[in-house]
Amino acid sequence: MLVHIKDLVSQAVKQNYCLGAYNVHNLETAIAVAQAAQDMKSPAIIQVSESAAKYMGIKTVVNIVSALAEEVAKDVPLALHLDHGKNIDFLFSCIAAGFKSVHMDGSELSFDENIAITKRAVDFAHHHDVWVQGEVGAILGGHGSEGKLNQVVPLANPEDVYKFIQATGVDTVAPAVGTAHGNFKDENIDFALLATIKNKIGNVPLVLHGGSGNDDKILQAIKLGVNIVNIGTDIKVGFTKSVIKQAKLNPKETDPRKLLSPAIEAVKALVMAKMKLFGSANKA
Repeated sequence: MLVHIKDLVSQAVKQNYCLGAYNVHNLETAIAVAQAAQDMKSPAIIQVSESAAKYMGIKTVVNIVSALAEEVAKDVPLALHLDHGKNIDFLFSCIAAGFKSVHMDGSELSFDENIAITKRAVDFAHHHDVWVQGEVGAILGGHGSEGKLNQVVPLANPEDVYKFIQATGVDTVAPAVGTAHGNFKDENIDFALLATIKNKIGNVPLVLHGGSGNDDKILQAIKLGVNIVNIGTDIKVGFTKSVIKQAKLNPKETDPRKLLSPAIEAVKALVMAKMKLFGSANKA
């Protein structure tokens, strides 16, 4: 069943577990997340990046997730979220199409510009009963990237995070605390910074981007108060590797379903593992 993200977050905070926000890129990855949620009796956030929404079609995304919530994950709550919306007009289009949670990512702008564009998004979204996630400190990398970062990761200033929340009225916030989009060997989390930010912002839900890989570090971050963890790279890589493997093993296969079905199972398995890690299993 499709619900408002505020209902998922409220329950997660009360019952002291973390929500997974899973990036999907096509019908098959969306099916995998919905099936995992149903089988694990876990609430889940299905999210799409701006590029994935453009690839699939904004209204198509809404229709797919709505149908999966009704037919596949009928006994568990799902929420739909736009991840890293950088174009505010595109963000407005997602809200008009039925998204109830959006991420206004102005982190690459100056601090004042980030506040201004996020506040504009919040004013519009709240008028339509939509939650907004803001971001402070640019989070490096890209979904699907692997290897080493080999660069200094920018970190958010706790005071800036607090000022940002007060000035914009965002419902959730994603500060840069050392993670990156992708799976990097030299990726780290500044736990002291994370704890300071959480203490500073109080009850505002905290989102951790770059959650793929390093499960032990992610678990520690959750213990320090992270409420939502984004998983993108693990899904993208797991799905693609499975498709490549099946294509190599079955070079004469002409039925796409036979090549894609194992990929659905691969993504489903990794999402189920994340649900156990986050403590959301059996919480629906």
